[in-house]
Amino acid sequence: MQTPRPDRIRKLLADLVAFDTVSDRSNLPLIDHIEKYLASLGVSGQRIVDDTGQKSSLWVTIGPEDKAGLVLSGHTDVVPVAGQDWSHNPFELVERDGRLYGRGTTDMKGFVAVCLAMVPEMLTANLKTPIHLAISYDEEIGCVGVRPMLRELSRKPIKPLGCFVGEPTQMQVIIGHKGKHGVRATFRGLARHSSIAPDGVNAIEYAAELIVEIRRRAALLAADAERSSLYDVPHSTLLTSIVHGGAALNIVPDTCAVEFECRGIGITESRQVTDAIIAWAKAEIEPRMRAQHPECGIDFEEILDYPALDTPAENPFVTLAKQLAGRNDHAKVAFGTEAGLFVSMAGVPSVVVGPGGIAQAHTPDEFVELSQLLACGDFVARLITHCAK
Repeated sequence: MQTPRPDRIRKLLADLVAFDTVSDRSNLPLIDHIEKYLASLGVSGQRIVDDTGQKSSLWVTIGPEDKAGLVLSGHTDVVPVAGQDWSHNPFELVERDGRLYGRGTTDMKGFVAVCLAMVPEMLTANLKTPIHLAISYDEEIGCVGVRPMLRELSRKPIKPLGCFVGEPTQMQVIIGHKGKHGVRATFRGLARHSSIAPDGVNAIEYAAELIVEIRRRAALLAADAERSSLYDVPHSTLLTSIVHGGAALNIVPDTCAVEFECRGIGITESRQVTDAIIAWAKAEIEPRMRAQHPECGIDFEEILDYPALDTPAENPFVTLAKQLAGRNDHAKVAFGTEAGLFVSMAGVPSVVVGPGGIAQAHTPDEFVELSQLLACGDFVARLITHCAK
């Protein structure tokens, strides 16, 4: 099985990059384009549209419908470009010195382009085991769009044998990643003129106590690191990322919002860590706020939540992934993907393996090396051969 010509991958990637699919915008024009491309090859898919009608994932099966297959999964959304110093239009593919530049080239339209480029080869291979394409949306804001698709998948009578999520790993097989739980804490204080500050309830100062406690607990997590871990950052991490509060220098601030997250190694550790912080704040901070004024306090709100991935290295699906990648190694990473949701929501064994490096993701002048896309093409070609047996 031959990898498709580089010009086919380039053309598809250029088409995908040209669609501005930052997560706050519709991805339907891109889905339309993919469907038209597939239709030209005689292939159709199933749309799973969100409640707004402005976003859709796409589930495509190539090969027999009545057998368990293997999934190639990628998302269509990209992170914003506002405020970044790009040397060219981020939504136009530019090639220089073996690199393809553009928003989403690495994360992760490059992988989607390769999978689409290999559809003609899938069709001519007389697949005995089907190959599914799972194309989602809103991954960048908490793995949102894949969930309705997985709910549909969990109701199907035949469950896939496994899923390859094509996030950038330099084509290394990733068997684990951290989960994430994000929380917003909104402190409700009492505004007063700063000349009578003791009569008010300073929301920012109470919020500062929470921030210090988060920092303290983050240090404890780092101290508990398992130095033999396969993770690139070998411990759970915890940090405050956004703080908003106050109206004017001469007003006691009556509100302050603090956003914090935990990326946990264990399947449920991220939520356990943030739940413990919430319980501490309710016990240690909120009573003192209410003692000053009964209407003061703290409101907690979940921002996002996705599970960790922890696929055993001895799982036969991991062995298959290594064979397809032409590698014997595996690793774990700190960044999150949809792979954990394929496991937790649909019971589908999953690994992460895709072209490009995470260091290029989300950056200005994001790029993927053409050699990485071709290596990914080799991976899919071997998958086709495997599924044709």
